[in-house]
Amino acid sequence: MPRAFDDPREELEYLKQVKAELDAATTKEQVVDIWKRHYLKVGHRKLGRLLVGRDLDTVVGGGGARGRKRAGGPGAAPTGGEPM
Repeated sequence: MPRAFDDPREELEYLKQVKAELDAATTKEQVVDIWKRHYLKVGHRKLGRLLVGRDLDTVVGGGGARGRKRAGGPGAAPTGGEPM
């Protein structure tokens, strides 16, 4: 699948624009319209993160600490059990 953005700064600028649109939306219909215009370029996950107010750097960077824990990174729970 081709990347929508070659430069992370370009993606950040685009997401700033989308965030401003979402922040200005006052009705469900407006949010749906914004979503339809942008989800193919940035994806549902990033749009959802913007919608719930996540920081733009976190949106561009990905899942943060929670994503690392699920992927077995630092702080991950031992396999087959609860965190110790």
